[in-house]
Amino acid sequence: MIEQGNILFCGVGGQGILLASEVTAFSLLAAGMAARKSEVHGMAQRGGSVTAQLRYGTKVYSPLISPGEADMVVAFEMMEAVRYLPYMHSQTKVIVNTHKIFPPAVATGKMGYPENVLAELTSRDIDVKELDAFEIAGKVGEVRAVNIVMVGVLSTYLPIDEQVYVDVMNERIPERFRDVNIKAFQEGRKIAAA
Repeated sequence: MIEQGNILFCGVGGQGILLASEVTAFSLLAAGMAARKSEVHGMAQRGGSVTAQLRYGTKVYSPLISPGEADMVVAFEMMEAVRYLPYMHSQTKVIVNTHKIFPPAVATGKMGYPENVLAELTSRDIDVKELDAFEIAGKVGEVRAVNIVMVGVLSTYLPIDEQVYVDVMNERIPERFRDVNIKAFQEGRKIAAA
């Protein structure tokens, strides 16, 4: 368990990155830690890059993570994980959703999706946890719960009781989406333990 650290969430617009970082931040706060968060929306509505930076511990003065200082990277898309390699160090733990989301240049056929994207991470001896969060979310009945599957995996690295996350989700997620998101969270925890 990591008692203090820096978490970088990265992906593309529409993946629920901001909600994932919010659930994580409020869970850290509910567990009695200090937490500071910053978001960069970018071209979120057009599938552009979106990040959220979250720092936590006993005292935190700024939410911003400097290059080389991310202890955890939660990458909602593989290419986004590679884009943020400069923020990683040799001990960084990376959770990567292997479901591909093609940027406009790839979707229109102007460029190809790079081969061996994950090899860029694993070849650097970075601790990488791969999962198809899209498939897992689909199995619980809501593909839009990818973000909470990822939070479930992340939660196993943080010193917070599972019930704290559930309580935060009960407070922050609209009632009609709560049950499926809690199931997605629990499935993420199971995958992390596998």
